[in-house]
Amino acid sequence: MDLSLIFPFIILLLFIPIFLSSRKQKRVVQEMQSLQASLESGDVVLTTSGLRATVVDASYEDTIDLEIADGVVTTWVRAAVKEKVDLSAHDVSDHERDYTADDAAGASGAPHEPSPSIDVAPSTAPSLDKTPSLEKDDSSKGTPRI
Repeated sequence: MDLSLIFPFIILLLFIPIFLSSRKQKRVVQEMQSLQASLESGDVVLTTSGLRATVVDASYEDTIDLEIADGVVTTWVRAAVKEKVDLSAHDVSDHERDYTADDAAGASGAPHEPSPSIDVAPSTAPSLDKTPSLEKDDSSKGTPRI
């Protein structure tokens, strides 16, 4: 077999995976751009940092306003939106919401004892007095100040 025939074949084998991966990457980028362009008020989104928020205003070209808590609206770059949250898939039914640890112990048949109440001593408020302490600081010698 001639080496002049093997070299182009090897080059072709190296470039096929590169070509296919670049096509996949372009498709993913296009889907992300179309998602970010289709955002409307009321959509629940997840940002790249993991924040779940509701779109309040999507009228700007590069930014959107997200409500992250009741009455707290922040402005984000559209590129920070990773995905739209499908609320129907994440809704928790009332039965699942009312499930408690007592139910779990009852379902397993294991005896369940209620947790003892913990008596918490009232804490003393820290002093706001600005007077300097007269104690000698020996912390530089390795002994902590008491």
